[in-house]
Amino acid sequence: MPPSGGSGAAGSSNTTGGSGGVASAGVLGHPKAGTTYPARNGFTLALVEEFDAPLDLDKDPIWTWSDGGLSEGAVRFVKDAISFEGGMMKLTASKSQVPGSDSYAEPVSNAPKGFVPLKPLKSGEVRSRFNNFRYGRYEVRLKPPTSDGNFISTLFTFRTPKFEDWREIDIEITADKPNTVGTNVIYANNVGAWNASIQEFVTDFPEGPDAKALPAGFSHQNEFHEYAFEWLPDSITWFVDGVPVRVKKAGAGLKIPEKSAKVMMNLWIFATSGGFGGDPTKNVYPMTAQYDWFRYYRWNNDKDYPCANPPGCLPADDLNKSKNNPDDGLTP
Repeated sequence: MPPSGGSGAAGSSNTTGGSGGVASAGVLGHPKAGTTYPARNGFTLALVEEFDAPLDLDKDPIWTWSDGGLSEGAVRFVKDAISFEGGMMKLTASKSQVPGSDSYAEPVSNAPKGFVPLKPLKSGEVRSRFNNFRYGRYEVRLKPPTSDGNFISTLFTFRTPKFEDWREIDIEITADKPNTVGTNVIYANNVGAWNASIQEFVTDFPEGPDAKALPAGFSHQNEFHEYAFEWLPDSITWFVDGVPVRVKKAGAGLKIPEKSAKVMMNLWIFATSGGFGGDPTKNVYPMTAQYDWFRYYRWNNDKDYPCANPPGCLPADDLNKSKNNPDDGLTP
């Protein structure tokens, strides 16, 4: 996150979506029984979360929570800031001073955990347990908080541990830009912190042969919208309400991430005025981001991820400092 190509290998992606439907039988997660989901040409529906019932984030085989906190952020991620209500997953940022403590989600180079200092706010981050997701289509139906202050509301892939093999693809919705969407890719190795040279962050979507501008009157705060990205070996395409808005192709700028990652959804607040996402002094707490559903379609040509029975099916490099919090049952 800030302060934190080709046409598709083997060419089978249809960026406008497929026709017909996909039954929920055999799909991981918690799909609705009997529901037919949209088909995506070149992709296979692999995971659905409807959030109709609470997830047990200590025991769920796919999802858990983060105990971290960004150095530039004002929030500490905690489990009790994540709730499930009314068919939604809700991430709530609130005023609640969280004392400094160790964090498995913030490991350091010589240890499986680091330290997050005192934070004035708490919020939530839901993440997959393992670096077990790679090429495919990632979709979410999301409504961020309503604020003219500061928030960053997200869906993204992120390879852990932090900084060692930094591979990240983002959808970042921010309070200061209600009429657009942040799209980002980060690629770096062995860096100790974010810097501007390791990312390509774009919010302006000009019309082009592969993408369209957002429609007049678009506002992410007024209602739910569907956000997605297709990650392929030679391109990344971002979508808003099913329409492609940005295409990044290999060979220009940063490399396309090639290593598996975790799926993450969070809500955080930048710590200082003038920083990323708007002015935090204008915020009124609590503020909540609502997630109606999440879907992941595996790219048909990726035979390695997601593997069927993690962690045993994953190579050691994917499991390096994989623990997310003290209660996820994983070995540090």
